[in-house]
Amino acid sequence: MRIALLSPLPPEQTGIADYAWQLCTALRAAGLTVLTPFQEEGPFDWSSVDLVHAELGGGRFREFNMLVELSERYPNLPLTATVHDPERLIWRREHLPRPLRFVEKMPALCQQAATLVADPVTLAEERRLARKLSRLVTLTQTGAECLGHRMKLEAEKCTVIPHGNLVIPPHPLPPLPLKLLYFGFIYRGKGIEDLLDGLAEAVQRQPDMRDQITLTLAGGTAPEVTFGGGQNYLETLVDRIDSLGLKEVIEWQLDLPAEEIPHIIQSHHVMVLPYRESRKLAWLGQMRGTSGALSWANACGRGVITSNARAFVEEISSGNGDWFQQGDVTSLADALNRLFADPSCVQGWAEKAARQGEARQWQHTATAFKQLFTQVCRGTSP
Repeated sequence: MRIALLSPLPPEQTGIADYAWQLCTALRAAGLTVLTPFQEEGPFDWSSVDLVHAELGGGRFREFNMLVELSERYPNLPLTATVHDPERLIWRREHLPRPLRFVEKMPALCQQAATLVADPVTLAEERRLARKLSRLVTLTQTGAECLGHRMKLEAEKCTVIPHGNLVIPPHPLPPLPLKLLYFGFIYRGKGIEDLLDGLAEAVQRQPDMRDQITLTLAGGTAPEVTFGGGQNYLETLVDRIDSLGLKEVIEWQLDLPAEEIPHIIQSHHVMVLPYRESRKLAWLGQMRGTSGALSWANACGRGVITSNARAFVEEISSGNGDWFQQGDVTSLADALNRLFADPSCVQGWAEKAARQGEARQWQHTATAFKQLFTQVCRGTSP
């Protein structure tokens, strides 16, 4: 079977690019021929493939626009997509409708208002494409239900295939004291400020824990985001850490090489993900995706303390962690204090995370996709 994959790929530094490359590698190992038209030079022969699969999300438009074009030019070509940010496909158009184009040169607030005005047009375009796709894949059941409802699809049109995990050799938990880890891109909007504030409040309640914990901030940075708006985001975090009196408990591991990620995660007891949903996106819908960082935690056999943003609560429903109310510093501090009161719980979290990680290894993910692609090409139901 020959598959055309429409997606960003490394060296682009995004979670979707990493996901797509791992999926591509696993599908090839499973015996499929996977072509990447966006990375090839010259025109691509779409008649040479059996199916086109796209990765939608991350604020990108290229994959969505290509699917729209292919659905019109090749109506008999099977099209599928993994939707990383359900309940929407793209959330906003690449360009505003023509009557509103003049706003694109105006301040950001005006552009945001115009996006809201244009949202019915965007939603109609998303639903039109969703109906033409043979199957839509989400990483969680929550995402599938929200996507199907918003796109007005039959239940069988959405398939759940959890985020794949690398095969990471198990490693025992490190000895106490507790080592907490934030892992992910160091960008604005990730809730890192909430994590720092919550840790400060938790330590204030239990001062004796100050010498018994460390928090490592680890992950990638990108100049256009980290230094956006002329302000160095890393410096703002350092200033916040100093003002909260946390300097002695914070460690940094920035721009980790991929081969060092498992070691960093496994040298900690638990990952903390303080994500909060965008207030701007809330006007357009509910984002119910998941996180590559969570898949890393499972692969490495480590539990997670996460906010209830996106579909994260579903992801720890097997008992591999704890959750708190997103954007609520006191709720986050409560979760940390529960951990401080019973640090032995990380052992149970780690064991359940490891079991989930093994069940979701990329080889199993590739098998699920291969079965899906076969069904679509044969025109059979799931």
